[in-house]
Amino acid sequence: MTRMAATRDGYGEALVELGNNPKVVVLEADLGKSTKSLHYRKKYPERTVSCGIGEQNMLLIGAGLASSGFIPFASTFAIFTERAFEQMRNGIARTNLPVHLCGSHGGTHTGTDGSSAQSIEDLAIYRTLPNVVVMHPCDDVSTKELTMQLPELGQPSYMRTARNKTPVLYDGRAGDIKIGKGIVLREGNDAAIIACGVLVHESLKAAEELRNMGINVTVVDMHTIKPLDTELIGKLADECGAIVTAEDHSVIGGLGGAVSEYIVSANPIPVEKIGVDDRFGESAEADEMLEMMGLKSSNIVDSVQKAISRKS
Repeated sequence: MTRMAATRDGYGEALVELGNNPKVVVLEADLGKSTKSLHYRKKYPERTVSCGIGEQNMLLIGAGLASSGFIPFASTFAIFTERAFEQMRNGIARTNLPVHLCGSHGGTHTGTDGSSAQSIEDLAIYRTLPNVVVMHPCDDVSTKELTMQLPELGQPSYMRTARNKTPVLYDGRAGDIKIGKGIVLREGNDAAIIACGVLVHESLKAAEELRNMGINVTVVDMHTIKPLDTELIGKLADECGAIVTAEDHSVIGGLGGAVSEYIVSANPIPVEKIGVDDRFGESAEADEMLEMMGLKSSNIVDSVQKAISRKS
């Protein structure tokens, strides 16, 4: 049976292991139980700072700590990180301070919290900032491994995690996971599906459905949206000639936008984007939200067929 886990759990596990480094400090904005930083707080209370419901202050405290040689990890809900965008821009990104921000409960997969709590624009927002690495892993193993690599990064980062459990893909394969490098999960030459987060699992389902139709596709987990693995994307463009991107995020500015920007400047081929069309979410269960937003495997199958039909 496939193990199920939430990506936020991988983040919490990584923080505890990183606590062996005395320079690691964790910042909370009243949501440690939800983001899973509470495990670090229990073990290292002397290196945990509770900032209350003050996300702007949390990031500026992080900037001060980073400028003093510490390695701060700050977390809250993805939607609440947006309150502190100016502080992320001017206090952290502009000065290139290695503060690592984690936004939990991202995307419409959050479900019943409703549209006001569903951040469908966070990846796009942080991708616009110079110096900031942007990640959206698909399981707890990759989340943990990417988080473990952050102290050596030397620049700021934003990582989106999720509340709901998803299938674990990388048990025993943590060595495959590197910041800035996409992971090929399945190979085929008819088209390529490039996905992140919960849509990686839907993409693998779609690939199986397509195989039964005689269509063989490559599936890539593009957990790092910035810097984008353009070397891999260029290779897929040459070999497959058609690409579909899939993400639980707005079709504007996220993974689909990043891939499209590169393709149009390097090797123009058909690209179809699966994501949240220009709208807000609603309140529903996680799977109902994916269905409502057109983010299921069946939608990916349709987009792959459309992309293939557009090949010259």
